[in-house]
Amino acid sequence: MQDDTDFTGRKVLVVGGSSGIGNGIAHGFRARGATVHVWGTRASAADYDPADGSDLSGLGYTCVDVGDPDAIEAAPMPFDQLDVLVLCQGTVVYRRGEFERPGWDRVMSVNLDSLMHCGRKFHGQLAASKGSIIIVSSISGLKANVGNPAYAASKAGAISLTKTLGQAWARDGIRVNGLAPGLVDTKLTKVTTENPKRREGALATIPQARMGTPADMAGAAIFLASPLAAYVTGHTLVVDGGLSL
Repeated sequence: MQDDTDFTGRKVLVVGGSSGIGNGIAHGFRARGATVHVWGTRASAADYDPADGSDLSGLGYTCVDVGDPDAIEAAPMPFDQLDVLVLCQGTVVYRRGEFERPGWDRVMSVNLDSLMHCGRKFHGQLAASKGSIIIVSSISGLKANVGNPAYAASKAGAISLTKTLGQAWARDGIRVNGLAPGLVDTKLTKVTTENPKRREGALATIPQARMGTPADMAGAAIFLASPLAAYVTGHTLVVDGGLSL
């Protein structure tokens, strides 16, 4: 019986795959036979601490600051072919920093602008392989996010971009879809997860009564990139344990 989630022989690039959700997705594809490369922000793979949710064993690595369009343009292609591009880059500025220009500009450049720049860079390879793009946004793109206007706006933009590129690039044989995580225990959410009162309050709003894991997000990404989702285009799958209900 054919396994539609077997990615043996496929090449996968996970932008933002050095830690957290992206790292979980990278290892999800690797466990299913794919050759996986990740882009991160530190000089080398050795600069990542496993305690922060970074496991780069078995993964290729390149340092690319996706907040800089020229860096994206100059980055080497990790493979001579590409089957799946996962765009999981993301940043946030707390303490109302996103209300000021430096915070706003940085978050928008990483969380939204770079999605288009990365998509354009790999469009040719993905069209040749009839591959897929998965854009990781957030349920923050579906509602207000107190204190983080750039984060919320960028994620709403990512959801809209998923629809638009899904429509535009389907004719090229590229399926573009996305997933919107809820509260996932990563270094970006430590402001909540490491504060007992905030953590308890957050869990009380999640019907499944638990936080998501990077592995939960990996399952959704694998589905969207697989033949099981062959007729799914421009859709963002909410993966939040019911939080947005």
